[in-house]
Amino acid sequence: MSILLSTLNARYTHASLGLRYLLANMGELKNETRIQEFVIGAKTTEMVERILAYAPRIVGFGVYIWNVEETTKLVAMLKRVAPHIVVVLGGPEVSHETNEQPIAQLADYVVTGWGDVTFPKLCGEILHGPKPLMKVHAGVQPPMADIALPYALYSDDDIAHRTLYVEASRGCPFKCEFCLSALDKTAWPFDIDTFLAEMEALHARGARVFKFVDRTFNLNIKTSLKIMQFFLDKLAANPEDPVYAHFELVPDHLPDALKEGIAKFPPGALQFEIGIQSFNPTVQANISRKQDNGKAAANIRWLCEHSHVHMHVDLIAGLPGETVESFAEGFDKLWALGPHEIQFGILKRLRGTPIIRHTEAFGLVFDPHPPYTILANRDIDFPTMQRLVRFARYWDLVANSGRFTHVTPVLLGERPFASFMAFSDWLYANTDATHRIALDRLAALTGKYLRQLGIEGVDALLASDGHGVKQKAAAPVPSLAAPQRQARHLAA
Repeated sequence: MSILLSTLNARYTHASLGLRYLLANMGELKNETRIQEFVIGAKTTEMVERILAYAPRIVGFGVYIWNVEETTKLVAMLKRVAPHIVVVLGGPEVSHETNEQPIAQLADYVVTGWGDVTFPKLCGEILHGPKPLMKVHAGVQPPMADIALPYALYSDDDIAHRTLYVEASRGCPFKCEFCLSALDKTAWPFDIDTFLAEMEALHARGARVFKFVDRTFNLNIKTSLKIMQFFLDKLAANPEDPVYAHFELVPDHLPDALKEGIAKFPPGALQFEIGIQSFNPTVQANISRKQDNGKAAANIRWLCEHSHVHMHVDLIAGLPGETVESFAEGFDKLWALGPHEIQFGILKRLRGTPIIRHTEAFGLVFDPHPPYTILANRDIDFPTMQRLVRFARYWDLVANSGRFTHVTPVLLGERPFASFMAFSDWLYANTDATHRIALDRLAALTGKYLRQLGIEGVDALLASDGHGVKQKAAAPVPSLAAPQRQARHLAA
């Protein structure tokens, strides 16, 4: 075997779509190429040993913000014990500010951007000559019809135990400056009939959970309707063997035709990731985000009231021009709309994103180490930013987890952000921790805090969420395909 494709996934359940795209497009080199995935946290020596067992001549690593530090250690050790192996890097983390990165200095070659065509070509030159002269190779973007789709490369084990990532398009037409997709000129769709044929083949092999990575699922409504109809047909044909689909949705673009399709999905079959990021028009202008806040809010409200979609809606703290007060106002507004989860994110400076242009004007200070989280800015000092980081963590443990469904509204009261911030400050003062807090301890602390507020019936309230007493039999989960966390929300 000549070529090994590898990456460190965040979890075992994540199957790398990028590696499978590369393998599918290796052409004459496909039979000489294998995939070996690892998980972050694995021992570097063990990963090197497994790589060497393949005796590859070339190892290609997919490098991302979550794995760059561990991949750097892996590449450094691999080059020490097997300097003859050619290391090629690719992925978003090494596609920008490339030459200044230690991992790029360790590697032999780097492919930036799209690798579908450029990586196989580079491998052919390394193996058969002429030897490439340049270290950094800008990825060539081919016509979408020329890209071989990778879905047949999901193994039976992948289908049975892992999340299957799929995409009906690449790119994004929007220019939100915190996102790498701001560098795209537009969105490029795959041929929809070809794509759906691949989804049909996956379903026939037993796939039931499909996570779309498209940035703008509802950009082209005709295509969106075709994809949704595919899943509706599967649900109608096999109601006892349901499918589940996850999409990223543009919040202010929900025409009636799409609403009609969405309304047909039963509970547990459909999940939307909806990016609001900020309700502040000034902040939106600062980051080049075009969004009709009125339409976005109305659409989220409609989804809550007239559909069974499970909704994760995103907000980002630390954006240039966003104060704690304006963020709190947006948070309270979003909570009132009723999404199942508010994904509270902290701004990160992804390499290559235009957000860096605001550094001086807004005093942006980022952690120099991955994931490059903002530490302070002109409007939010470091201690306050740390309070927001803890808020986000505790919010995930309590409100988003689905384990405190009845407790959370009581905890938030009439001023959701301020109330939870007070709880977050108290929780940290009493635990000095944001991780490894056992569920029973978290429930006990939450009960103690509510009693200090003078809330009556705290034991009964906690018991309604299954804490403090033997939990009653859970309500039937509407869909076996729904992930466990969503199922807890649905059962409540």
